[in-house]
Amino acid sequence: MAHDNIAAALDELRVGPDFKLADIDPDSKPGYSGSKDDAAAAFDDNDAELDELQQKLFANARAGNPDVPTVLLVLQGMDTSGKGGVVRHVMQGIDPQSVSIASFKAPTEEERKHDFLWRIERALPEPGAIGVFDRSHYEDVLIQRVRQFAPPEEIERRYGAIVEWEQKLVSERNFRIVKCMLHISKEEQGARLLERLERPDKHWKFNPGDIDERGLWDEYMQAYEIALTRTSTDAVPWYCVPANRKWYARMVVKQLLLETLRSLELDWPKADFDVEEQKTRLAAS
Repeated sequence: MAHDNIAAALDELRVGPDFKLADIDPDSKPGYSGSKDDAAAAFDDNDAELDELQQKLFANARAGNPDVPTVLLVLQGMDTSGKGGVVRHVMQGIDPQSVSIASFKAPTEEERKHDFLWRIERALPEPGAIGVFDRSHYEDVLIQRVRQFAPPEEIERRYGAIVEWEQKLVSERNFRIVKCMLHISKEEQGARLLERLERPDKHWKFNPGDIDERGLWDEYMQAYEIALTRTSTDAVPWYCVPANRKWYARMVVKQLLLETLRSLELDWPKADFDVEEQKTRLAAS
């Protein structure tokens, strides 16, 4: 992307062992000094490259490449943090047939009969695809912790289970996992909730339960800090993305996805037939 140096700022957003959520200013925009209009003008700059990289990934899967990776984008954040907008804007230039989107809310009766990762495993994208989790397995250590739906020892077990599961996805199943927490302030959330109430075209987005969860803001911030610190690893790090400016958060997630696809260094799959022979056959047909 042609906007400043967001790529160089990604390390600044990466969650390390000394991470403190309070140190991240939701209004900040590391790596970018331009305006919203500048960002809008440059947002689509790398769409052609993003599309080609995704097509190479998908094509290798279709060609039967046994080593083709799978990309999974995990989005977490408080209500109104912009997860849906990230999905719409970041993924808009990608062929939808190679993208799968899943969202996880309260588990069903059937899902409660299994370990918490059972339903997540079933929703994983196929090799060669780009999967998006708009809310994810982290719901089971966030709301479950805050609302005390599970005992503390079970929450502790889940942190370890998540790390082990993600590590296996990377080491044994060739996943590339991009985890982004969209960090907004309580004041910004209040403004976005009010907008949903004031605009009839946004009433469908409003859930009265969002206000109940908002009342537990401090508890959620603590739960996020613990979860991110406990589950950010070298192989599968978390990125805490300032998200009061929706357009900045979208640029960061798009850059992360682009960097991930670039790192795969994929070529177009080779033809398993004689190209010249097929040209001759086509000319004669």
